[in-house]
Amino acid sequence: MHPTDDSPLPMLFIAGMKTWEMPELTALNTLPPHALTVPFPADADMSVDPSASPWYQSLSGVWEFRLLPRPDAVTAAALAAGDWCPIQVPGNWTMQGFGTPHYTNVQMPFPHLPPFVPDDNPTGVYRRQFTLPPQWHRRRIVLHIAGCEGACYVYLNGAPIGLHKDSRTPAEYDVTGAVRFDAPNELIAVVLRWSDASFVEDQDHWWQSGIHRDVFLYATDTVYLADLSARGDVSDDLREGTLQVRCTLDAIAEAEEHTRVEVQLYDASGAPVFAEPLRATYTQTHPRFGVRRFVRPELCLEGQVESPHLWSAETPYLYMLVVTLHRPAGPERHTCYVGFRSIAIRNRQLLVNGRVITIKGVNRHDHSDTTGKAVSRALMELDIQRMKQFNINAVRTSHYPNDPYWLDLCDRYGLYVIDEANIESHAFYFDICRDARYTRAFVERVRNMIERDKNHPSVIFWSLGNESGYGPNHDAAAGLARRLDPSRPLHYEGAISRWMGESWQDGRTVTDVICPMYAPIDEIVAWAEQETDDPRPLILCEYSHAMGNSNGSLADYWEAFERHPTLQGGFIWEWLDHGIRVADDQGRVYWAYGGDFGDVPNDANFVCDGLVWPDRSPHPALYEYKYLIQPVRGELVDPAGVTVRIVNRQDFADLDWLYGVWEVTVDGLPVASGELPELYAAPGEAQVVSLDLGAASSAPGERFLTLRFYQRNATLWAPSGHEVSWQQLPLPTIAVAPEPEVTSASVAVEEIAGQIVLRAGAVRAAFDTTTGLLTSFGSGSENLIVRGPLLNVWRAATDNDGLKVWNEPDKPLARWKALGLHQVQHRLRRIRLMAASDEAATVEIEHGASGRGEWRDFTHIHRYTLDASGELLVENTVLIGSAISDIPRVGVRLTLIPGLEHLEWHGRGPWDNYSDRKASAIVGRWRSTVTDQYVPYIMPQEHGHKTDVRSLRLTDADGRGLFVAGRPTFEFSALHHSDDDLFRALHTIDLTPRAEVFLNLDAAHRGLGTLSCGPDTLERYRLMESEYQFVYRMRILGEPVDE
Repeated sequence: MHPTDDSPLPMLFIAGMKTWEMPELTALNTLPPHALTVPFPADADMSVDPSASPWYQSLSGVWEFRLLPRPDAVTAAALAAGDWCPIQVPGNWTMQGFGTPHYTNVQMPFPHLPPFVPDDNPTGVYRRQFTLPPQWHRRRIVLHIAGCEGACYVYLNGAPIGLHKDSRTPAEYDVTGAVRFDAPNELIAVVLRWSDASFVEDQDHWWQSGIHRDVFLYATDTVYLADLSARGDVSDDLREGTLQVRCTLDAIAEAEEHTRVEVQLYDASGAPVFAEPLRATYTQTHPRFGVRRFVRPELCLEGQVESPHLWSAETPYLYMLVVTLHRPAGPERHTCYVGFRSIAIRNRQLLVNGRVITIKGVNRHDHSDTTGKAVSRALMELDIQRMKQFNINAVRTSHYPNDPYWLDLCDRYGLYVIDEANIESHAFYFDICRDARYTRAFVERVRNMIERDKNHPSVIFWSLGNESGYGPNHDAAAGLARRLDPSRPLHYEGAISRWMGESWQDGRTVTDVICPMYAPIDEIVAWAEQETDDPRPLILCEYSHAMGNSNGSLADYWEAFERHPTLQGGFIWEWLDHGIRVADDQGRVYWAYGGDFGDVPNDANFVCDGLVWPDRSPHPALYEYKYLIQPVRGELVDPAGVTVRIVNRQDFADLDWLYGVWEVTVDGLPVASGELPELYAAPGEAQVVSLDLGAASSAPGERFLTLRFYQRNATLWAPSGHEVSWQQLPLPTIAVAPEPEVTSASVAVEEIAGQIVLRAGAVRAAFDTTTGLLTSFGSGSENLIVRGPLLNVWRAATDNDGLKVWNEPDKPLARWKALGLHQVQHRLRRIRLMAASDEAATVEIEHGASGRGEWRDFTHIHRYTLDASGELLVENTVLIGSAISDIPRVGVRLTLIPGLEHLEWHGRGPWDNYSDRKASAIVGRWRSTVTDQYVPYIMPQEHGHKTDVRSLRLTDADGRGLFVAGRPTFEFSALHHSDDDLFRALHTIDLTPRAEVFLNLDAAHRGLGTLSCGPDTLERYRLMESEYQFVYRMRILGEPVDE
């Protein structure tokens, strides 16, 4: 390149045509895809880390960078100019102050039709210099770019090297003829934000740009191992393993010498498996690379392994394979891990190692809230540790091959993987899959994935992509996949998508599994029971959409999975909220979503739909999932004698890695505990244990037996003592003899100054005869009530109710707002003193309520009875008009005075729970604070709810406050934010905690469902009745305060 040249760099245009709008041109001058095979000297320590080789040189780190407005602005003259800025590689330039991220789900970020993109097309130019070690001289030198978002054009020392467009798999270039040893080398990568490839990378995530994975060089001998395939198969009886190794050789010059390959396998202790290495020799002339590149010589070796240790997600045993390439120039060694396992589909079931498994999975994007698509190894390790801690056993790499280190971790830690090709053409769902111009892209992206990841035992499915319709391009890609790797089944949802006109009976040539997304429970059950002629299992590729406060009915899904063996689980959408960490002008930090960067069009907070926050801290729903997929379960066999069956729900491991404890509670208080006998049950089996409860066996009250199971020893993902499972089992309740209350106080009644005042000793309850409100309830001069109780039929909408920033007329939120439920007013119809005596006095109040002026929408009759002990009994009847049903909640709301920060409740906890998401929450006495009830969903919404509550206490630091008990139970939340505060807020920084406590006492509360993308709340968890009755009682806690 001449520094005064104003013409665009070579390769950007061919014959005047824009190469970034040529879908037939997927890459130029790239090496054939393969498993990474960086050589080591034969005498080096054994390692599978390529960076430990002396023939590896990282180019990651600080590069120079310029952002230009268009590709044709990239000229030699422009590159010779100044204004270069430092930038980190790996990293997205959009996360480093150059442009901004852009989020869309289905729609493209620009209006053009494929393959055309905007003329204003931000183009990043990366530049760095490097020198080569002298010992690399006369070796073949390869440039490896592991991932680059955007079409990437590579230049070295002024010469065009090549280009590639698949952003999530490696591109390699032979740069042997372009490097120099006598001076520094200058490497330039030109990255175009938009190209024809953007239309097949429309993947419901942030559009970022730049080199987001590692860049490095490695050097090989002139005759070298071009590819390595290693597979550990097992016999049907699992007693014999077969190691199959295929070594692909190549050369950069004709070579007559013999090339000998030796293969040895080492177990986890480092002991060799074979008495003698496996050997093979290639004796013919090596063809020069590029002349016969598709008929490169292959050496195939096979060895038998008696009684191999098998790989599974529960027992991820890895062998180390060492391949030594012997040449006259000296031997070189290559290493990789191998796992022995089998995959089969038989009788509508997926089997691993001959056993039926259940997929307890999540979908995972590569994402960091600070670096975008450039995810550090530490963050990936945190991801997999958290997944294993929460009993997850599978991951789908949505919607592209994740960083290669992720698969290394899945092999080591034990996760089953659906490896997904980098294909999603959602905006042009029916078109691109039938567009012959894109056939090569479909086929090559599948090939790139398979060749990169074929040696990973964790990969049990190849996926042809996501939400790209179904057409001949998929058939072509599937044909190649089956030819390259017949050992693994294929997965592709688009071929059976009922949403898009296909049938679950379709697509047998491209998918070996029925893999719908967001299918309702009744539909998958109907398929299991009726479509028995289809030999494929059903595994949900996406379900239980985890957007905001979500994952309702997860227990109902798992009940269906356990009842029907052909329903083998699924992958929750999704693992992670993809918020981006930003700060406002006051320095307040929050997580941003679509539209926060001025990105138009956008899909707002639809990018935040995970089980964990961007910092990987768990949502409450993740505890529900952990409970439902836990590896051990307790079942009560004989409640009287307290005999328990301990069931091993694992597929491969015994229970001896766990220990257990038990505890009996009476009315929420522990009365007995002990250790369980040694656990030994085999996979799928159970052991029966009898417990000696001692005096607890006859203790009167509500009794529960709680079992807890912990890790005996430390693992890669958790320390010893980590809680793995828990189970609460109800024991027979033994009636408690009531104790008569003795009090010397009596009830007095006053009707003064527009108030009805009831007194019992120091306790005072006052009612406003104009509004019908309880205006005072306290002891002495102290009043705990700021406002209420008032009928409440509204909640701060969850994302499943309807997205606040969208107009979704078919969602519950739109219907509720049309009814005015967010602005309900209350009108007093009547208030009267019904009865009064020394023992008790009763006030009855009737309110009409409406948000649209129809005062018969709701009728709330509440009857307050203060007895001589100072306890206030509140009996409620709510009548709902015939035009209204399926509302958010039925209950009352109270605003309490500041200072009542300490919270204790006897009910389900400790995390949030709702009618359709409470299986994991056990009944007990829980202590917290009102402040800690806040759940910081990225889009603020309803949270903090608790169910099956017997009683609660809200007190100040001195123990003074309010006690509420149900008859028998109620539901509640206690927060420093009102429903209105939460509903108005669009980000967490829009919320300022109030000093008051907003207490909701509910008779019923609508379940959560998954309607943001999936089925609505099941009808049995909706509020469909026309009348609700509920009773609670309140009492003042602490010493009376004298007037």
